[in-house]
Amino acid sequence: MDFKLIATNRDSAARAGIISTAHGDVLTPIFMPVGTLGSVKGVHTRELRDDIKAQIILGNTYHLYLRPGTNILERAGGLHRFNGWDRPILTDSGGFQVFSLSANRKLTDEGAFFRSHIDGSKHLFTPEKVVDLQRSIGSDIMMALDECPPGTSEYAYARKSLDLTKRWLERGWRRYTDTEGLYGYSQAYFPIVQGCTYPDLRRESARFVADFGADGNAIGGLAVGEPAEVMYQMIEVVNEILPHHKPRYLMGVGTPINILEAIDRGVDMMDCVMPTRNGRNGMLFTPEGTMNMRNLKWADDFSPIWEDGPVYVDRVYSKAYLRHLFISQELLAMQIASIHNLGFYLWLVGQARAHIIAGDFHDWKTMMVEKLGRRL
Repeated sequence: MDFKLIATNRDSAARAGIISTAHGDVLTPIFMPVGTLGSVKGVHTRELRDDIKAQIILGNTYHLYLRPGTNILERAGGLHRFNGWDRPILTDSGGFQVFSLSANRKLTDEGAFFRSHIDGSKHLFTPEKVVDLQRSIGSDIMMALDECPPGTSEYAYARKSLDLTKRWLERGWRRYTDTEGLYGYSQAYFPIVQGCTYPDLRRESARFVADFGADGNAIGGLAVGEPAEVMYQMIEVVNEILPHHKPRYLMGVGTPINILEAIDRGVDMMDCVMPTRNGRNGMLFTPEGTMNMRNLKWADDFSPIWEDGPVYVDRVYSKAYLRHLFISQELLAMQIASIHNLGFYLWLVGQARAHIIAGDFHDWKTMMVEKLGRRL
């Protein structure tokens, strides 16, 4: 993997760049649609590629390990061939999913013991096994196994958690450097910065992570209960230390405003289930604010969802029709909303990139944040 910076701004830490992988280039800053089980819910691969113009999607190691299983994925030739996606894929290590099973997991130096949410069967994720699983999946970018402590964790727990994450990273890195990909192309491996909301722990973690010289680095453990302003502060603390010439991936974030604020602080990559999850529940994101499509006010609004929108559903379907579909509990409503929201998120980061290159990102961002916070 290679990363090239294209532009920076004088009044912002925002940057534009290009990540090159075996399955193509990714123009940053970028939002990555979440395809947990190898598919982005409610969205066809063709729509992702040709209409939404997604450049990279995510898969999740925990879920793909449980089903269909790495045996099936290896026989298929990796996730790219299994799901028909010919562009880059990033896989989360599955650590967040394991740690969300608080009643059904145990953390030790060896790894994370957990019970499947599907059938209750017992499993163990070690740092080495998580590398092996992602080799089987064949993602372009793999993530290290880490613990993601709650945003409200006490200092003593955050300290203990970070020490465990550091020991796991050392083992995972050794496994990564001692092995090769299974499908004829190289895979990158991103360490993850943790440390909860404590600046000293975040700095310590960022320095530790930077010393590995990995192709890129991730910032984890944010947007997990802490206030947004604290999250922004932690991003600033970390990005003062993480290498300037390597991509920075903020995991699991977030709202359109979160994304612009993260870009303003030097983040290059983001992902979140919000566009599709909120879309399935009737919330649409637009450049002028958010719309609840179940509201009566849209019942006789026959204007397009977004007249100049980047995806075909914005121009073909009216607000009134989409509201009708939601009220009638038609599956098409969730599909239209998911496509719209993903199209908007990709449009938003594309606009951010254009303004970074033009040199006026900060002023544009300030104007957009004010509009994005409105309820329409």
